[in-house]
Order: sequence, then structure tokens, then C-alpha cells
Amino acid sequence: MNWADIATAAVTLFLIMDPLGNVPVFNAVLSNLEPNRRVKVLARELVIALVILFGFLFAGNAILAFLGLTQSSLNIAGGVLLFIISLRMIFPGRREPGDEIEEEEPFIVPLAMPMIAGPSTIAVLLLLSSNQPGQMVEWSLALLSAWVVSAVLLILSPKILGLIGQKGSRALERLMGMILIILATQMLLNGIRDFVESLA
Repeated sequence: MNWADIATAAVTLFLIMDPLGNVPVFNAVLSNLEPNRRVKVLARELVIALVILFGFLFAGNAILAFLGLTQSSLNIAGGVLLFIISLRMIFPGRREPGDEIEEEEPFIVPLAMPMIAGPSTIAVLLLLSSNQPGQMVEWSLALLSAWVVSAVLLILSPKILGLIGQKGSRALERLMGMILIILATQMLLNGIRDFVESLA
């Protein structure tokens, strides 16, 4: 078992899930719920997100084969998508966390998807499962590790938000965005390289 690969994948998935950046949004969406109900709803949404992510991880090769997608196209598309998400993390819009408040109890949308099981996370899982299908145990452990850390941070989000404040949360989100831009650029370069090699 390659622990270095597990650690690298886990850190990447954690950065993409961006739990610290999502803390203000989660607090806004769940602000109208009682504290006990809030924890139950958050736990439910986290479990749903984990099931969705594991589904894409293990069905990755079947999805790619069914859609006729190549590895280079997935690398390029994943890199572009990750790059866009990273830019939004670094240069967020004017939307305030309060804009996310819903009167009804959230179910799957927007917390499970796309806040936790977002398109970038799914794209990375598809890449991992298609690039190295023989390391599914490693990728499963990486996903589970990233999810556990994200879950703990989100469950403790009221205390975290009170500790670091919204400005601190935005600063951490931008730092994660900078790291993700580097990863996105590498994914794009890998996709272009694979495509050029396939033409040769």
C-alpha cells in the first residue's frame, strides 16, 4: 500500500472539498434549524455526499467506457473545471453567506451536492480510478480521510467561524485556491501531453 499516494490524493480531495471556505455557507443554510436538528441534517448530507463520491470512484471506468471518453480529454476537462473553481475561490463574487438561506430543510442540494460532492471532486475521483484502477483501496482510503476531516470541520463550523471569523475563512479559502490552481495547471499539461502523444 502506497501511503504517499494516499496522502497526496487525500490532501488534494480535501482542498477541493474546501470545508473551511464552505463554513460560512453551511452556517447560513442551517441557521434556521435547532442545534440538535442541525447536526443531524449535516450528518445526513455528509453521508449522502460520501455515497455519491464512492459511487463515482468505483463506477469511474464504466462511466468513461460508456461515454467513450479518453484519458486526455478527462485530464483537460478536469483541469479546466478545477481551474475555474480555483479562480472562484481566490476571487469570490459579491454573494453573502446569508443569500444561501433556505426556508425549507436542505436535502442533497445544496449541501451534499455541489458543496461537498462537487463537480471538481467527482472529476478528480474519475481521474484516479481511470489512471490507476489497481489502487482502488488507496483511493478509497484517501477519499474517506478527506471526508472525515471535512466532516469534523463542518460539524464544528459554528465554533470555527466564531474563532477565525469570515475574513479568516475567506483567507484560508484563497490559500486553498492558489494550491488548486497549481494542481489544475498540472492536470491540463498532463492532458495536453497525453493528447499529443496519442496523435504520434
